[in-house]
This record gives sequence, C-alpha cells and structure tokens, in this order.
Amino acid sequence: MRRTIYILYIVVISMLVTACSTHKNTSKSRAWQSFTAKYNTYYNGSQAYIDGSLEKEKGNKDNYTETLPLYTVGNKQSRTLGKGNFDRTVEKMEKTIKLHSIKARPEWKKSRRKTEKDKEWLGRREYNPFLWKAWLLMGKAQFQKGEFDEAAATFSYMSRLYQTQPMQNAMARAWLARCYVELDWLYDAEDVIRNQRRDSIHYRAQNDWDGTLADYYVRTGEYAQAIPHLRNIIRHEHRKTQKAREWFLMGQLHSALSHRQEAYKAYQRAIRQNPPYELEFNARIAQTEVMAQGNGKKMIARLKRMAASDNNKDYLDQVYYAMGNIYLMQRDTAQAIAAYEKGNEKATRSGIEKGVLLLRLGGLYWEKEKYNDAQRCYGEAIGLLDKDRDDYEELSKRSKVLDELVPYTDAVHLQDSLQELANMSEKDRLAAIDRVIEALKKKEKEERDKAREAEVAAVQQKQGAMGNRNQQPTANSQQPAAGTNGQWYFYNQMAVNQGKQTFQKQWGKRENEDNWRRSNKTVVGNLGNLDNPESPEDSDNLEKADSLSEASLASTDSIAADTAAEDTLANDPHNREYYLAQIPFTDEQKAASDLIIMDGLFHSGVIFKDKLENFGLAEKQLTRLTSHYPTYEQMDQAWYHLFLLYSRMGDKETAENCLTQLKSDYPESELTILLSDPYFEENARFGEHIEDSIYAATYEAFKESRHSEIRTNAQLSAERFPLGENRPKFLFINGLSLLNQGDAKGCISELKTVVEKYPQSEVTEMAGMIIKGVQEGRTLYGGTFDLDAVWARRDLTLDQDSLGADTLSADREVPFLFMLVYQPDSINENQLLYEMARFNFSNFLVRNFDLEIEREQGFHRMLIRGFLNFDEALQYARQLYASEDMAKALQRCRSVVISEHNLAFIGTRFSYLDYDAFYEQTFLPLKISNEELLNIPPYTEPEDPENSEDPDNPDNPDTPEAPTSPTTSDDFDPDFW
Repeated sequence: MRRTIYILYIVVISMLVTACSTHKNTSKSRAWQSFTAKYNTYYNGSQAYIDGSLEKEKGNKDNYTETLPLYTVGNKQSRTLGKGNFDRTVEKMEKTIKLHSIKARPEWKKSRRKTEKDKEWLGRREYNPFLWKAWLLMGKAQFQKGEFDEAAATFSYMSRLYQTQPMQNAMARAWLARCYVELDWLYDAEDVIRNQRRDSIHYRAQNDWDGTLADYYVRTGEYAQAIPHLRNIIRHEHRKTQKAREWFLMGQLHSALSHRQEAYKAYQRAIRQNPPYELEFNARIAQTEVMAQGNGKKMIARLKRMAASDNNKDYLDQVYYAMGNIYLMQRDTAQAIAAYEKGNEKATRSGIEKGVLLLRLGGLYWEKEKYNDAQRCYGEAIGLLDKDRDDYEELSKRSKVLDELVPYTDAVHLQDSLQELANMSEKDRLAAIDRVIEALKKKEKEERDKAREAEVAAVQQKQGAMGNRNQQPTANSQQPAAGTNGQWYFYNQMAVNQGKQTFQKQWGKRENEDNWRRSNKTVVGNLGNLDNPESPEDSDNLEKADSLSEASLASTDSIAADTAAEDTLANDPHNREYYLAQIPFTDEQKAASDLIIMDGLFHSGVIFKDKLENFGLAEKQLTRLTSHYPTYEQMDQAWYHLFLLYSRMGDKETAENCLTQLKSDYPESELTILLSDPYFEENARFGEHIEDSIYAATYEAFKESRHSEIRTNAQLSAERFPLGENRPKFLFINGLSLLNQGDAKGCISELKTVVEKYPQSEVTEMAGMIIKGVQEGRTLYGGTFDLDAVWARRDLTLDQDSLGADTLSADREVPFLFMLVYQPDSINENQLLYEMARFNFSNFLVRNFDLEIEREQGFHRMLIRGFLNFDEALQYARQLYASEDMAKALQRCRSVVISEHNLAFIGTRFSYLDYDAFYEQTFLPLKISNEELLNIPPYTEPEDPENSEDPDNPDNPDTPEAPTSPTTSDDFDPDFW
C-alpha cells in the first residue's frame, strides 16, 4: 500500500512539473514559472544588488569642488565598490532568464474574432509576466559596475523584447539613455529621449525617466531644465545619504544659475539630512561662497571660525580655498593669493581638493606672468587631478611648457644675482648672504616643528586605534588610497605624478645617472677608481701603496682631512663659504656665467614667442641677448627669431631691420638663405600643405614609375623646402627611383643622406637596412610594390610541424573573423581604424568586436574578431559594404571572411589566392540565416540544472531553450558577396 501511494505521489509531481514546463504556455505554466522565478534565483540576486548598493553608498567619495554626479557610479573611484555583489546579481538574473523564460506561443482556442489586445498578446516574444524584472535588474547591476556598454546592450535588447508593452519598454529606454549619458554618448542619449517624447510615458516609468533626464541635463549644462526633474527624484528618495547628495547637487545647480537664496536653502536641506561629516562640511563651505556677495567680511569671519575648529583640521585647504574665492569675487587678487598659499601650506591631504586649489593659484600666477610660481603650482597639481577633467589638457600643456621654460629663466635670474653680488662691496655681500642663511634656518625650523606635530598626531592616532582594536573596520578604512583605484603603482598616472613631485621636493630635478644623489660630483669623479682597484687606470695602485712611506701616508691623511673640512663648509648652505664659492669673481668665472645667461635668454625668448605667445617677454629676452652679448654663438638664430617675432607683431619696419642685420653679419647662414627666398612668405603660410601635396604626387608617380616627375619634385623639395618634414621621404623615394633606373650608386648616395641627416625619420630605419645589406655584399634590384604579388605569396620554409597535417576547413560553426588587407601607404590607417570602430559602435549595440592591426612585410591587415560562425561574419561584411561611406573608405582594401583555423595557413601552406579559390568553391554557395544574428547578445550557458546542487533550483525543471532574438523577413542575396 505504501509503495502504491509513493508511486502515485511521484506520478502526480511529475505531471505537475511537466504541465508547468517552459515548453508549454498555459496559465498554470506562466503562474508557476513566475512564482519560482520571483522567490528563487531572482530573490537571491535582488538581495545581492541591495548589498552592493549599500557598499557603494558607504564607500563612495565625492569631489565637492566640481558638480556632483547624480549617481555614485559617476565617480570612477567608486565603480569597483560592490562589484562582487553586482556580479552575483548578474549571474542570478542570467540563470533566472535561462530557467524561466517562456517563448512558446499560447494556443488560441476562442471562437471570437481577435482584438488588437489579443494580437498584441499573441505577438509577444516573452510570456513569463515576471521576467522583465530580471532583465531590468541585470541591466541595473551592470550599470552599477560601471560596465555601461554591457548595460546598454541589455537595455537595448529588453526594449525590443518588450516593444509592445509600454511600461517595460519605457523603463528599458530610460535606462538605455542613462547608459549613453554615462558613456558620454550624448547624441545617442538625445535620440532616445526625443523618440520617447513622441509617446506618453507610463506612470510607473516616470521616476526612471526623471533620473535619466536630470542626469542628461546636468551633463549637458542645461541646469534650469534639470532642476524640476531633480526635485521629483528627491521627493521619491528614501535613503538619507543619497538625498543629501541630491540636495547638495541642487544647491550647485542653483549656484551656477546665480540663484543665491535657492542655493543657500538647498545646502541647508542637505545639512538637515544628517549626512556624513565631509558632505556637511562642504555644504557649509558652499553656503559661505553663495552668500559672499555683499557679505564678504561676514563670510570670511565664519570661515576663519571654521579654520579654528579641531574638527576641520583635515579640511583647512578647502577653508582657505573658499576664502580665496571670496577675495577673488571682491577683486582682491593679493589677498586671494595669500589665502590660497595658506591653504597649500596647511593642507594635510594630497587629494583632488588640494589639486584644485593649486590649479586656481597657478592660474593667478600665470596671469601675473610669475611663471616660476606657476610652474611650482601646476607641477604639483597635475599629480593630484584626474585626467578626465575638462581643463586637464590645458593644465598639462601649461605644465610642460613651464617645465621647459623655468630652468632657463631661473638660470638667468641666478646668474644675474651672483654677478650683482660679485660687484658689491664685501660688507654688503656678506650681509646679503647672512640674510639668506637666516631665512633658510627659519624655514628649516618651521619644517621641523611641523614634522614634530605630525609625529605627535600620528602617535595619538595609533594609541586611539589600539584602544579601538576590537571594533570593526569602517568601509572607508578598507578602501585604497585616494586616486590609486586599486591599480599597480606604475599603471596609475596620478600615483606616479605624486611620487615624482615628492622626489623633486626632496632632491630637486636630477638626471638619471650614477651618483645622482650628489650635487657635487668632483670628489666622486676623483675617487671613483677606489671602488674598483682592478681598473686599467689604477692597475698598479696596490704596488704604489706598498712603496709609500709612513711619512707620505701621514701627509696624505693630513691633506685629505683639510680637503674634507673645506668640502664640508663649501657644501653646507648654512655657511658663507657655500655661497661665496658660487659667485663669479674671476674673468673665467664671469665668462662661464655669461654663457649660462646667453643660453637662458635665447631659449626662454623662443619659448615665450612660440609656446606662450607672450611677445612682450620674448622681445625683452631676445633684444637683451642681441644688445648685451654680441659674442653669442647662435646669434643668427636670435636675429631670425626676432624677425619672426616682429613680423607676427605687425612691426614690419623693425622686422626688416632684423633681416638686414642678419644678411650683413651672417650672409652664409641657412636662415639668411631661407629668409631671402622669394617664396618665403608663401611657404610660411601654406608651405606645409604645399609640401604634403607635392609628396603625395611624388609617391603616386613612384608607383606608376614616372621617374622624371620624381626627380623634378625631389629637386623642388631641395630648393623650396630644405627644412621640410617630408624632406627625408623625398630623398628616399628619389633613391628608389634611381635604383629602378639602374643607378645603384645614386640610390645608395641618397639613402646615406637620409641616414646621416635625418636619424629620427620613419624611413631612416629602412634606408639603413638597405645600406647594411649592400655593405654585406648583397645586390640591389629595382621593382615596385604590387599587392597582387603579396596575394600569391606563401612560404613553405616555415615550421610545418606546428600546423600538423591539417588543411583548410569547411566548418562554418567555428569562430570566424573579417579581415581587411591593404598597402599602408595607400590609405590613412588611423582614419580607417577610427571609421571601423565608429561603424561597429553605431550599428552593433549588443556585440563587442575586437580590432587588431598586424603588420606584415609589404602590407598590413586589420582583423575584426568576435564572430561565432560563418553566418555572423558574412552578415557583418554585407552590412559593412551596404554603407556607402564605408564602401568608399574601403576601396583600396581587399576583404576576406575566414575562420581562425584557416587563417593560420594563409601565407604559409596556402596563399590568399588559394584561399579565394577554396572560398568560392566551399562557402560562397552556402545560404546563411535570415535572422539578424548580430543583434542578439552573446549568451553564456549556465550550469546544467540537472547536475547542479544549487539551492536556488530545488525543482530542477527541464532546461528550456535560451532566449533568442526575433526573426526577420529580410532575405539576403548570397550573390551580393
């Protein structure tokens, strides 16, 4: 009896499971699959998503000196927070979709006529009523991980999957636009927003669209339109920390729109949320700035009280930065600079806040033409700020120019000061040196006091940590240092820049050489061989040492002791001898000092003229050089730059005087010949374009063997553009042209000129290889490049064992790739790479294709990988050539659809022509799928539920088919390709 009951129980359970299978679409199966999806894998994934969101919220660190991102994932340093939980969410949602998706269409058993609602129901592509939440949560988890392209692919597919269901479609499109905003694809986001506005937004998707629109308008700078949507978000926000961030952002938007009262109230609302102290502190700082107009003294007093509080000792740089901003509003630049310098001095953190302060301070010094101080500020700021800042490029450019300029201006200033000291009376000279020494001692004392205070604070912090050793660490204590983002040191540019600045603070700018720590290498050079007694120069040192008498040893020790004492005084900046040793008293020392001044004046003048476009300072430096130092070796270049300077300033009369001086004093100079050229003005304006066009024509002539035209253009290059960028290429092509005409000696002569005069040119290496081959006894032969010859090339001398006994395969269900083969000089390779990448991003939202360029002898090939089979690769090729712009861009390329397996044989066992014949016979007759395969996201097969012990899958139902993309009626013509 018991056995019969047991068997009946098994039968009933089996019938229920079978009746509720995903292969059947009934009300029972839909209800069952919806129920099990919600309370099984989806529940576990949603809990992981909540945990990940809380971890990201607690560990997030905002940059309050800029407009806050609406979502914490907008901070790059916060994107890795919670990644483990979000990965688990994605995994669970994939499993939910795999196990509970119902694709089978329901049977229509009613006798009545179908309504529009019935047709919509029967035309759906997903019938599990709960599964849209799994798609949505999977996309949200990818978004929170910072994988915006993957999230966009998910939401794009979801919007098509639920195209007939307004609520689900509106939510998916809202999140799709949000992904585009975070990717900075603002045109794509605008397109999604514009299309959505044509339809009404479902009320349940309104909150999602408020978030998207607020994020979009903040990113595009349309703050007035962002404020209403942000207010709606705040109204529905339940998390206090996030609500405080949103009110702070609201204050920033009102402040940018000069709504001072509204901004002040928004910051006050942020403070009322009882947020973390850093947010509260920055809100109070922002309040003082927005209310400073007309209340400057009152706000300054409030900021000074904040600076006196112990709670703000780690935020003093921000306090003084706010003071400086208020002074700037009052147009008190001197007080602003003093406040910024005080903030830099008091800063205890090397973070973004200090970087922004130094950036503002460096800008003020730049405007006041105090380039030495500007270089100091910019040099430190560049190591603290993120490369993605809008002003980072300008900061980097200024920093590089100042790093080049300041050593010359400092050298001139130092030598002028030393020569002035040399001309003083001894009493005045010693008094000036004593003042420098006193200032140095005072500075060192302040640094010692500061270091002692930091040491005491560190000890107190350590004692406090020992007292709380049993407490759990906070989320912030587990985060990597600011700016590291968990990267290895040398992969993190911000960390490298900070290390560079720390090194230069301690050691100054040192060359990468032996004994770099010694500023005075004279002693090191004299004693260098003592470390290597076996060196050739001192091979008999031991023999000489044995012959030394005790008296000579004693004398040597005495001299060494006196020399060491003198060196100690000369190298100690606290003694007068240190400074006196640097003052040029003798004629030889004065001449050496003048050489340094001349070099500094020339180079700083050129930098002022060309890179800073500060014509006043450039004129000052160069005219001082030409008037006070007529013995300068490069005086012809100084007059040349003065001529260019006055020409740019529009002072033609003075420019002509410079040219006359140049012709009179340096008639044989290359610069004189250049300026005397009747085409000089035309070349100065359009020379680069003219030379490029002549070179392009010369290259085309070389391919078509028009040797007389090549010779004429090469001569024209020598006459009109002797210093042009393409000059070595003209020589190289002319040499190859001479070779094709049988003049091997003329070819070698031209190539030697390239190697000797233009060692940095891109053709120099090839020219050197040809010359080396001739020197080794090889014979030169003429000829031109032909891609058809490459197409028939194969090399059977390569290792055939690695290829085994395999041959070309006709398997179409293996990874394929699409390949473009071209001659590198025939097209702009970088432009082609950009066009291909743009085509892929614009047309395939759910697929990622890898682009790789391989450089072979005589040709290059671009490989596009990521196709699962032949059908996908061929669909890609047809869609590529269907675009008129792309077809035009690929006119000079040959295209190949080939499997990874077959690619290994091309150029070795088989040529490209062999594969063409094989392709036409094997693959060309095949019909490919009409389904849009490239619009289906790649799917990762989860673990087989029948063999899994996952507690999320207690019933182990039959595994349904994976979700598929909709089919299309478009029929591709196989003869097109």
